[in-house]
Amino acid sequence: MINKRFVAIAGNVGVGKSTLTDLLSQRLEWAPFPEAVDENPYLADFYLDMPRWSFHSQIYFLSRRLRHHRQLLDHPTSVVQDRSVYEDAEIFARNLRAQGAMDERDYRSYRELYEVLTLFLPPPDLVVYLQASVDTLLCRIQRRGRDYERDISPTYLDQLNTLYEDWIDGFDLCPVLTIPADHLNFVDEPQHLELIIGRILDKLSGKEVVVLE
Repeated sequence: MINKRFVAIAGNVGVGKSTLTDLLSQRLEWAPFPEAVDENPYLADFYLDMPRWSFHSQIYFLSRRLRHHRQLLDHPTSVVQDRSVYEDAEIFARNLRAQGAMDERDYRSYRELYEVLTLFLPPPDLVVYLQASVDTLLCRIQRRGRDYERDISPTYLDQLNTLYEDWIDGFDLCPVLTIPADHLNFVDEPQHLELIIGRILDKLSGKEVVVLE
């Protein structure tokens, strides 16, 4: 009998997390837990006025992500999650504070809630980190055509990339598999998807995995 697995797909805006989550769930028959982006009632307002809506948006994402985390831990089969709970705090909230788009009082309240709640949540078995350049991210964001993402700046994406690299370098709650995604097309190239799946299964089994170039 195959052990139940919990895999989280991490990465910057537009890198392909949702697509890979869907493909892995179909190919491996794992239950998908998608990111609740389009359900966030604050997101469109957030992109228009970040200081006004950053705390509201981040609290919404945190609550949904924590609910998903608990649900997928209780799920009877293997699961794959589109963006982990850790990214909300370690990447997006941290960046908002650094930009001055979330004030210190709101940020402290947010961090306190995040740190207390995550103490009680077991980590994933594996984090798959999709890594891509800003040029690749902008191209993919433009291709998917979400109105509220139309004005995302290269500077913002670059700041998030830096925070992702710092976070991954220090993350030790579970194994991490880094997938350089600039030259991978796992939608149209089946061999690319199979390559990623092979690396994921090897990592979950404890094998040494060579980083994809």
